[in-house]
Amino acid sequence: MASQRLSPNKLVSAISLSATLALDARAKALAASGADVVNMSVGEPDCDAPAAVQAAACAAVRGGRVRYTPAAGRVELRAAIASHVSRTRGIEVTSEEVTVCHSGKHALSGTLLTLIEPGDEVLLLLPAWISYVEQVTYAGGTPISVAPRRDCGPDFEAIAAAIGPRTRGIMLNSPSNPSGYVWSAAEIGELAELARERDLWLLSDEIYSRLVYEGEPSPSPASISDDARGRTIIVDGASKSYAMTGYRIGFVVAPEPIAAGVARLHSHLTGSPNAVSQDAYLAVLENEPPEVAEMVAEFAARRTLLIDGLRELGLEVPMPRGAFYAFPRMDAHLDERGSVGLCEDLLEEQRLATVPGAVFGLDQHIRLSYALARPAIEEALARLGTFLGAR
Repeated sequence: MASQRLSPNKLVSAISLSATLALDARAKALAASGADVVNMSVGEPDCDAPAAVQAAACAAVRGGRVRYTPAAGRVELRAAIASHVSRTRGIEVTSEEVTVCHSGKHALSGTLLTLIEPGDEVLLLLPAWISYVEQVTYAGGTPISVAPRRDCGPDFEAIAAAIGPRTRGIMLNSPSNPSGYVWSAAEIGELAELARERDLWLLSDEIYSRLVYEGEPSPSPASISDDARGRTIIVDGASKSYAMTGYRIGFVVAPEPIAAGVARLHSHLTGSPNAVSQDAYLAVLENEPPEVAEMVAEFAARRTLLIDGLRELGLEVPMPRGAFYAFPRMDAHLDERGSVGLCEDLLEEQRLATVPGAVFGLDQHIRLSYALARPAIEEALARLGTFLGAR
């Protein structure tokens, strides 16, 4: 019989389970039992990592490059990331401003644990990835949700009104998970100016920055001005742009004291990043492999297919300029259980796995990933149409 003292502490017990992973697990369990499931719940490219990634990973194993590395990552990888960010964001970044992490999520949590003092408030601009809420809370901060415009773009009046005496920072994700909204240069500039006026840091989650399908890409806040550069932390990684989800490798670019603080924290919590994945990531940073552009073009075609299909079903859905998600409004189809109940019913009745908008702070929506083949998207639309027609 286990001791009554052997139980999770209050901080861990208060953490909610990832809704996306829980729904994905349920969908996979149904599929394992023989059910024909279309899974649009998880944002994971359905293609393999580029050949250069695979070759570098195999070479690392065969060449014995599988020992511990520095906690901040290998010197050559930090230099390559600094060069990559300098080139893609139009700023000068040094290796000392880079810390390599086990993933983008690991980079986010390490940054928040390094930045937040107990009681600090952090603004989360809805719709916001659920892990932001849990990570800010676990770091001792208080997440403050800020509602967007109807198109899921930023409402600057609401952002300004949410800033209080304990507000210390704002988290930004562009392109957005779950809406695919891409901030304009003018919007990024306005946020940077607000951060300057109120002396706030900006944590910019740029994991989808390569996945923009039309119009201008969203600039990093660090690119706006010297002042914004000095108060911005960039988080990025290999999972989305290079289809390297299982490799688990990402990074933080921040003013040197913050980057060093994240490395110091991780040296005790997790040790060094995955050695094999570091070599694999290094192989694609200087020269983007052709598979990336091919993947982006395919996602763009899938995006059109899904958005056109959703609109034909009478759903209101903005055209997402980036990432690989659609975020339609479902107001007319919700009951008292909201988007959670709708997604549960979709999975059980139609074997279609989606994610409730409630987990992103907007219960009127659901999220559908188009990181799956076009025939599967067409089947998903047919099942959604059947479901909506029966309600």
